[in-house]
Amino acid sequence: MLVGIAAGTVAGLLANQLAGGSEGLQWGVTNLTLPVGRIFIRLLLMLVVPLLFAALVMGVCELDMKQLGRLGVRTIGYTVVFSAIAVALGLVLVNLIRPGDGFNPEALQAAQKNPLALKAAPPPSSASPVGFLVAMVPDNPLRAAADGDMIGLIVFSLLFGAGLAVTQTPATLRLRETIQGLYDVMMRLIDGVLRLAPIGVAALLFSVTADLGAGILKNIAAYVFVVVLGLGLHMFGVYSLAVRFLGGRNPLGFFRDVRLAMVTAFSTASSNATLPTALKVAEENLQLPNHVSRFVLTAGSAMNQNGTALFEGVTVLFIAQVYGVQLSMGDQMVVMFICVLAGIGTAGVPAGSLPVIMMILGLFKIPVEGIGLILGVDRFLDMCRTTLNVTGDLAAAVYVARGESPSSASPESPAEPSV
Repeated sequence: MLVGIAAGTVAGLLANQLAGGSEGLQWGVTNLTLPVGRIFIRLLLMLVVPLLFAALVMGVCELDMKQLGRLGVRTIGYTVVFSAIAVALGLVLVNLIRPGDGFNPEALQAAQKNPLALKAAPPPSSASPVGFLVAMVPDNPLRAAADGDMIGLIVFSLLFGAGLAVTQTPATLRLRETIQGLYDVMMRLIDGVLRLAPIGVAALLFSVTADLGAGILKNIAAYVFVVVLGLGLHMFGVYSLAVRFLGGRNPLGFFRDVRLAMVTAFSTASSNATLPTALKVAEENLQLPNHVSRFVLTAGSAMNQNGTALFEGVTVLFIAQVYGVQLSMGDQMVVMFICVLAGIGTAGVPAGSLPVIMMILGLFKIPVEGIGLILGVDRFLDMCRTTLNVTGDLAAAVYVARGESPSSASPESPAEPSV
């Protein structure tokens, strides 16, 4: 990946300096590097619908419905509120700092005129709040998926997962195994596609830097600064307040106790891989009741993705600024809403948020190939946002555990967490 990033960036900058604007360079970009990069993007887009459906359904139906009562309401409420805060914080920062400004305005026109441009998903059918709420519920989920109506697909997937969770028959158990199998296959395909990332990233970065020159590097550095600043403010600001006032604990002591889980999350960039360490930290260092830590952390590894939601919102607005696509306040509210919902289904694995970002880009007619701008720095940002995700799960467990006691665990609670 590093070789691909370096090769694509350096070659693109040299081409821009030596042959910028020439017909030969434009032919090479249009007929060679851009198609290779677009094929890489299309391979990822191809997997979005089945991956999103399977991840959302499994994320909901794997919740222990017997304990969903008090614990579930508090956990889901915390997840929605703090995910919304995270996305709102990211949107405020990206609007204030505007890391994507300063690009050549012809970049958007070139992307729109290019015959290889990807087909954008349709925009929301109504701008009014009532119309938007009505449009959220699809009359035909298959048509919603085919038309790119991802909001409708998300709503259907959440309802389907809830129905699957409360329907316990031999047939639904087999159906659950089938959907889990679909999810496993999609993740294996995603892993295979990402193995081609060095070639795809090199082609995308060459195409972008050959057209836009060295100015892109300044904007990417500003983008990284905005994401890291937002993650840092949310972790050490919002979570400190949550732990102190909702969990009744000293924030300094909390961060000291969870540092092992934070380091593991940063090094693996995977919420799922960090789950065993997070459970150990919650039960041994934070001294939380077992049934609370197992329920909240297991659900949170799939659903409580504050860092991912913030990252997705910032990335969408950054790429929109790069290509000169103006998003109204209403559009940004829709972006925030989708990011919060999609956080429930974002895979807790490295690069798991990229398909969701591409879906949102298509929804608002933002050139999807702009994802190539951030692929070079995504690994580092993935490590940072995963650290925030895991820390948020532990902060949620501290909040939910307040007022609980070990004796309140259900006698039927499993000895080991279900993953």
